[in-house]
Amino acid sequence: MSVPSSRQITQILRAELDKLVTLPLIWLTLMGTFILHLLLAAAFTSIGLQGAAGTQSILNIGLASMGYLQAGFIILGIIATCSEYTGGQIRTTLATIPWRGIQLSMKHLALAIINVPAAFIIAASGVLYTYMMMRDTAVGFDIDTTIEALAGATGYLTLTTLLSAAIGALSRRTTPALVVLLGYYFIVSPLSRDFLPGIKHYFPDTAGYYMYTPPSSDEITVLTPMEGTGISMLWTLIFITVAIVFYRKRDA
Repeated sequence: MSVPSSRQITQILRAELDKLVTLPLIWLTLMGTFILHLLLAAAFTSIGLQGAAGTQSILNIGLASMGYLQAGFIILGIIATCSEYTGGQIRTTLATIPWRGIQLSMKHLALAIINVPAAFIIAASGVLYTYMMMRDTAVGFDIDTTIEALAGATGYLTLTTLLSAAIGALSRRTTPALVVLLGYYFIVSPLSRDFLPGIKHYFPDTAGYYMYTPPSSDEITVLTPMEGTGISMLWTLIFITVAIVFYRKRDA
């Protein structure tokens, strides 16, 4: 099979972008995630205003809902790769684009293009809301630290989405992929941290935590933001590579 030209790769990327942009579930998931994040930000801010959370920074409170926010991006990634299998559109895609590895790679790239601005806006909205409500009562607001934390949060949510998309490509079915990923992020990983203290920091979600959490004098920082980013990227690249290998070898 011939190698696609740069123009053909660009056309494949544009086609994958068009498919994602015109998929209503993508926008419904992002809207639902945005609304949920604002509701959680309002709840955490209310606790902070009442003093039940103690003296906390605006940034910590604004990003306190990241653990819940990631669920929306997990769903987003799974939808992006599983949606074509639901109605059988994947056969048309593979008939039109014979380069399977390139096609799946471009799907992940298209997903990242959509995900980065969406993740930044959603993460920043919580911090902005908290700042507006607590600017006179919370600990000082440092713009440089905030930008770094938001960049880390955006990166973590994007990597989580891409990893989820790879799992979706491996599963090809939405429900099993959701059960596996949500079960891992919200049940298996939290429980395993108590039983595997030596390696818990190298799990994709735990390493990702260090990407957006500012260092605290009250907490021992095991990983730097760069180390957390590197580990999270490694997990994501491993799953994407495995997904591409299986995608190239099996039938639609």
